[in-house]
Amino acid sequence: MVFKDFKDLKLSTLGFGLMRLPQNEDKSIDWSEAEKLIDHAYNNGINLFDTAFFYHSGESESVARKLLSKYPRDTWYLSNKMPGNFMEVVDGKLVMELGGMGMADRTFNNPQEVFEYQLKNCNVEYFDFYMLHNVSANTLDIYTDEKIGMVDYLLEQKKAGRIKHFGFSTHGRPEVIDKFLNMYDCFEFAMLQLNYLDWTLQEASKKYDILTKHGVPIFVMEPLRGGKLSAPGENAEALLKNANHNATAASWAFRFLQSLPNVCSTVSGMSTFEQLQENIETFSKHDPLGEPEKKTLQDVVDGMASFVPCTLCSYCCDVCPKKLDIPALITTYNEALTIFAWYITDTLEILGADKGPDACTGCGVCSPLCPQEIDIAATMTEFAALVESKRS
Repeated sequence: MVFKDFKDLKLSTLGFGLMRLPQNEDKSIDWSEAEKLIDHAYNNGINLFDTAFFYHSGESESVARKLLSKYPRDTWYLSNKMPGNFMEVVDGKLVMELGGMGMADRTFNNPQEVFEYQLKNCNVEYFDFYMLHNVSANTLDIYTDEKIGMVDYLLEQKKAGRIKHFGFSTHGRPEVIDKFLNMYDCFEFAMLQLNYLDWTLQEASKKYDILTKHGVPIFVMEPLRGGKLSAPGENAEALLKNANHNATAASWAFRFLQSLPNVCSTVSGMSTFEQLQENIETFSKHDPLGEPEKKTLQDVVDGMASFVPCTLCSYCCDVCPKKLDIPALITTYNEALTIFAWYITDTLEILGADKGPDACTGCGVCSPLCPQEIDIAATMTEFAALVESKRS
């Protein structure tokens, strides 16, 4: 495992994201399989583990308590996030309700209650890395509201040693990130959605430059775009294989990130032993892309840039009144844009007649929660029209 300096720490350049752990049929975490993955990751040098309040409907935070706690606390680093992206101000008060979010009903009324709950849920006395979750145009008011005082409160926790390093995650636009960093100079790192497709599609290159300009090291999330870049499609994979027959599609994506000096660690959600082992192998050496390889990736991007940029986080599903599997629908839509094959119709039939894109009411409650700022209702309308045109 290659390590990189962060302050006085030696961080593994591959981190383990705890958002896509192996699951049982009822979507709960398969703890037996998850333990095997965590053990193998730890024993092969991975020392950064990333969780968040709502991952796996609240189960993800328990991984630290159940699976990491058997190892000496000073040998692994845990990152967590303040879920301001799920908070709102009602009658001048901060409110976060869990009902409808796949978790038992409960209401939190201030950042203190959330932070204390997270420490207890993870069974830790401190977080090595703690972030504001998804700083974006939709959350900026919550995070900068002086009456709520979220940043001030978390800086107090840092001073007390309960947060070792304070940062933020973001899927926001470049101008929002720059505005936020011009308001505060207290952030030691940022977790950014960064991959070779989003480098241009979501202006990640501009975001990278802004963070670098402000002297903020980057932790990468969504390096494979929810798995899309591990299987980018037949044409893309042919291009990659022609350039390097022995390299996997995922390794191309990771080596692109190794080419960026301000990337400190790449956090990947790994659901299978095969994914974990392959990624450990990739990060066993520093092997950044050369210029010809970067040109190959650009050729790949040119054939993929029309896709809807969903990363399968599923935040939208929790609030959908029709209980649609929106990520599955968007994934199917992206596939249909490439070729409307028989399996598109089969997938829609499996989802159910009342769970297709035409079941979307266009209410719009999901879009504000989307880190990618996708107009989900419009996407469903477009998909429904595409399906209808093929049926006709």
